[in-house]
Amino acid sequence: MARPLRVNEQIRIRSVRVIDDNGEQLGVMPTEEALSRARTAGLDLIEISPNAQPPVCKIGDFGRLKYEQAKKDKDARKKQRHVDLREVKLRPKIEQHDYETKARMAERLLLDGSKIKVTIMFRGREITYQGFGKRLLDRMVEDMMPLALLEREPKLEGRNMFMILAPRATPTGPPKYSSMKEHERAQPPAPTADAEQTKESTDHAKDSNPPRNGEASKDNRDRESDAPTPV
Repeated sequence: MARPLRVNEQIRIRSVRVIDDNGEQLGVMPTEEALSRARTAGLDLIEISPNAQPPVCKIGDFGRLKYEQAKKDKDARKKQRHVDLREVKLRPKIEQHDYETKARMAERLLLDGSKIKVTIMFRGREITYQGFGKRLLDRMVEDMMPLALLEREPKLEGRNMFMILAPRATPTGPPKYSSMKEHERAQPPAPTADAEQTKESTDHAKDSNPPRNGEASKDNRDRESDAPTPV
């Protein structure tokens, strides 16, 4: 924690280097004289560099200086983003569907601002096939490239191989797997074979239904009117 600034009578050194409220260097002078100048201007004598030889003091408004410093500290804290480290675990022989699920999870974490530790877990004799794990991590790096940067290269520790990805400040493109999933949800379902069969059966039933009585009488009258008149 920074040491509180000494001001006015708290400054007990014999002489100081003085800067006025306009930033002009006034040179080295006795502390009493510097304090008198500050009081005459209705301001304070503030020690801003206590370790200098001699210490540097500024004539200014101490209350305003404290307010501005507090505001700067607050703004700095806002800009400091706390980054969590989350882990995504994979097996070296992972199915495509499971890989896509893990990739979507990684994308969501990166978009939330978290770093991710991608870990390949080897079991038993799988440890002899480290190349599978390395290729899987390389694939994840490529898939996450629009959202992440490789912060730590793949490394083997015990029976696990891992790497760390950090979120980009500004993504260079959309997430690959989350976008694909949303696209699939937006597509209408394709008609099934059962639905096609039902439609064909309905059409066939319409064609095979016999005409109603009114329709049959009308057809008979039409045929009689078309028949030749006997001579």
